[in-house]
Amino acid sequence: MKKAWKILGVALGFIGIFAAMPDADAKRKNNEPEKILYIPHDNRPVVYDQTLEIIQKAGYQVVMPPKEIMGGRDDLGNPDRLWEWLARNTKKDIKAAVISSDAMLYGSLVSSRKHNYGKQIILERAELFREFHKKHKKLPLYVFGSVMRTPRNGVASGYEEPDYYRNYGANIFRYTALIDKLELEGLTPRENKEIVFLQKLIPERAMDDWMERREKNFEANEKLVDMADEKIFNCLLLGRDDNAPFSQTHIEGRNLAKYGENISKNKYQTIAGIDEVGLMLLTRAINDRTNNKPSIFVSYNLGTGGETVPSYSDETIDTSINAEFMAVGANRVYDTARADFILAVNTNIDGATYEAPNANNTTTPRQSTTNFVNTVQNYLDEGNKVAVADIAFANGSDNALMEQFKNRKMLFKLQAYAGWNTATNSSGFALSTGILTKKMSAEDKNQLLFTRYLDDWAYQANIRNTVAARLDWIEGDGYYNLLDDKKYDAADWCEQMYTSFIRNNLPEVKVKNQFSVEFPWNRMFENRIVFK
Repeated sequence: MKKAWKILGVALGFIGIFAAMPDADAKRKNNEPEKILYIPHDNRPVVYDQTLEIIQKAGYQVVMPPKEIMGGRDDLGNPDRLWEWLARNTKKDIKAAVISSDAMLYGSLVSSRKHNYGKQIILERAELFREFHKKHKKLPLYVFGSVMRTPRNGVASGYEEPDYYRNYGANIFRYTALIDKLELEGLTPRENKEIVFLQKLIPERAMDDWMERREKNFEANEKLVDMADEKIFNCLLLGRDDNAPFSQTHIEGRNLAKYGENISKNKYQTIAGIDEVGLMLLTRAINDRTNNKPSIFVSYNLGTGGETVPSYSDETIDTSINAEFMAVGANRVYDTARADFILAVNTNIDGATYEAPNANNTTTPRQSTTNFVNTVQNYLDEGNKVAVADIAFANGSDNALMEQFKNRKMLFKLQAYAGWNTATNSSGFALSTGILTKKMSAEDKNQLLFTRYLDDWAYQANIRNTVAARLDWIEGDGYYNLLDDKKYDAADWCEQMYTSFIRNNLPEVKVKNQFSVEFPWNRMFENRIVFK
C-alpha cells in the first residue's frame, strides 16, 4: 500500500511558452461546413449526441467515431481501435481535433476506473499523442482527460467503480478526505483515531487496487502535462471528476496543478467537472479558429452566490466559472454594456446544492427564486442576451425557477439553459452553448432549449424518479441501475409523461417535438431523446 501513496507528494514544475495558433482562414470552400474531429470519452447522450447537435447547429461538420467503437457502461471500449480510427480519419480537411485522453488510454471514462491495463501500456498509448502531432503538426489539437473521481459512497458510484466500492466506498472516501485534510490543515485527535480505524476497516487488497489504478492515471496525466509544456497541444484540460474539498481527487488535482504551474492557464488547467469539458474544448477550437474572444458578464442569485461550493466540487462556483472562461477562450467583463451575453447563475441563498428529487424542489417560489427571475427579466427587457446555469439543485432543474420562467413566457427568450448533473456540468454547458448560439438560427437555438427542458427539467427533476418509484409495477427482472426486462415499458411511460409535460409546460414553438425514448446505458440515470 505504501507504493500507492507516492502520487500524493508531487512538487515539480515545467516552464512553457506556447506559440500562438496560426490565423484561421474562415472562408469555406463551396459553402461546405468546416470539419472538426471529436472523440468523446464515451457514448452517453450528453457527451455524444447532444454535444454533436450543438456543434452541428453552430455550422460545423463533426467527424466522430461510430458509437459501436465508443466505450459505454458495460463495453469499456477499445483504445487500439480508436487510435486506428483516428489515423484513418484525420484528413487534410480537418480543421481541429478535440480528443478525450480517457478514450485513447483506457477505452472510456468508466474504463479508466475499472481497467486492468499495465502502466507501461498506458504510458505508451499516451506517447501516441506525440506521434500524432508529428504527423499533423499544423492541426490544432485539444485534449481533455479526467483526474479520477472519488464518489462519496457505493450508491454515488453508480456501479461504475470496482465491485468492492459498493461495500467500502464511503470508508475509502472518508479515509482519503482525512489524508487530504492532514496535508492541508492537520487533524484533530478524534480524526487521528478515525484514520487509524479506517485503515483497519478497509481491506488492504481493495485499497491497493483502487490506488494502483489511480497511480497509473496520475502518471499518464503527468505525461500529458509534459506534452502541453512541449507545445504538443493547443490546450490540455484535466477535469476533476466528482470530488469534494477534501478527497483523493482534490489531492491529485492540486498536485497536477502544481506539476504544471508554470504553463499558461490558457494552455493547461485542471478544472472542476468532466462531462462538459468536451463541449468546452470544441467551443474553444471554434473560437480560436474564428479569432473570437467573446465578452461575458456573470450574474449570481441572492445570498452566497459565487461563493457557493457545490456538491461534487472542491471549489467555489465562481472559481470554476473563471476557469471555464479561460478554457473556452472567453473574456469576463464587469459591465453588461460590454458583454456579448450574460451568464446568469441560479444558486440557493444559503449556498446549499440539494439533489433535484429533494422535497424542497417544488414549484413554490422562494425569495431568491423570485429575485433571480426578476433579474433575468430585467436583463432581457434591456435587450441583453442571457444564458442560465441552473445549479440550485444537482442532477436536475429548479422546479420553482422553471415554473416562473414558464408563467412569464421567458423559456424561449433565453439564449441557452442547462440544469443537468453537477454544477460545473451545467455552467460549462450553458457557457459554451451561449457562445455558439451566435452562429445559429432562432429555430436551432430553440431546439437546443427544448432538449434541455425535456432532459433537465422534465426528466431529471421529475419524470425519472416518478417512473423509478413504479418500476416494481412492471413484470420481469430489473431495477433503477439495471433495467433489463423493464427497459421498454419504462421508456413507454417516460414518453407518455414527456408528452403530458410538453402539453402543460412548454409553449408551442417551431421545434421538432415528435420523439422516442431509449435507455442506452440500461439504467434510469440518463435517457436518450430521439427526435423524429
